[in-house]
Amino acid sequence: MAARRVDALLTDYASYHRARGNLVCHAFGITLIMFGIIATLLTLRLSGLTPLTAAEAVIAAAFLFYLTLDASLSLVLLLEFALLDIAARAIADWRVGLGAFAVGWVFQGIGHVRYEKNQPAFFKNLVHLMVGPLFLLNELFRIRPVAPSAS
Repeated sequence: MAARRVDALLTDYASYHRARGNLVCHAFGITLIMFGIIATLLTLRLSGLTPLTAAEAVIAAAFLFYLTLDASLSLVLLLEFALLDIAARAIADWRVGLGAFAVGWVFQGIGHVRYEKNQPAFFKNLVHLMVGPLFLLNELFRIRPVAPSAS
């Protein structure tokens, strides 16, 4: 059941991301957005009793969501989250994170306006905000086949 769900999500997302220029913009944009979220959330400690921050809580929640879709992709994405977390900790400035978040969305917009000439997939389905990182990793590593969409 989960396999069909992830395949349907990836196929639908792919239908909004056919142009190579848009995919390149998304590779930068989604990575910057993820970095920005992590860098900003690192400033929020969960409690005085633990060194954990809101960033780790969000990463854990996202990982659990991705795990329900595909174990292999979720493990690769967890590695990306870990690398982004390390980078955000090294920079240690929420303002850089906020800037990266904003620039990431600019890349997304450029990809859709300049190259794809369509609206972002999340306008149709908010779950696509979570599918984007999974889709990019799947494009890079080809873990799951993505069927051509009918549209």
